[in-house]
Amino acid sequence: MKRGTPPAPQTRAGRPAVSRSRRKEILVREEILGTNRKVAAELRKRFEERGVLAVNMISSPGAGKTALLEALADRVKGRFRMAVIEGDIETERDAERIRRKGVPARQITTGGACHLEAKMIGKVIPSIPGDVELLFIENVGNLVCPASFDLGESLRLVLLSSPEGDDKPKKYPEAFLSADVLIISKADLFPHLPFDAARAAREALDVNPRLLVFVISALTGQGLPEFVEFLAARLAALRHA
Repeated sequence: MKRGTPPAPQTRAGRPAVSRSRRKEILVREEILGTNRKVAAELRKRFEERGVLAVNMISSPGAGKTALLEALADRVKGRFRMAVIEGDIETERDAERIRRKGVPARQITTGGACHLEAKMIGKVIPSIPGDVELLFIENVGNLVCPASFDLGESLRLVLLSSPEGDDKPKKYPEAFLSADVLIISKADLFPHLPFDAARAAREALDVNPRLLVFVISALTGQGLPEFVEFLAARLAALRHA
């Protein structure tokens, strides 16, 4: 502590006191998350009643979410009806890529917000075809705040790409703790990078032992058949629940 700086206020238990502004900030955040959970629960019920497997995808920017969706569009064509909701701060570029694959895609531009919220999903659902079976929600590229916001999904994926490094799970634990599936992406680059896929998976499983791990290359198709069969099994389980 610098000389002349007064000590931080303490509680009777000796812990630093929480300022009034900080308490207000915590209460506002809890209210926002509580409202989001309520809307997400309503969306989840609607998806389940329609037999739609909703999948929330989170990752850092550039981890390969859109490339994975393009590859999946090719793999499930003629087998499952697929649609995508794209989340970005600006532009419709990702949605345009998905539409070129013949898949309905709705873009949400947040204008600066670092994550999607359930109410945003609720607003665009009426524009999604009613016969969709697989609905992918590509969240804004960010490993921090999207982890806190339920979007009504049945399944949450977190992507970790090989160029990012294998140490991310313990640096950004909430993203991995909140996920059901870890996809280690850009596997085709393994020979060219100092990336240890086994270490990345091990660290992620230390954070969340229930994670299912897939190693995938959207470019070469490695791991895609197994992942598609996993999605098919989850969709069937949802419909027979």
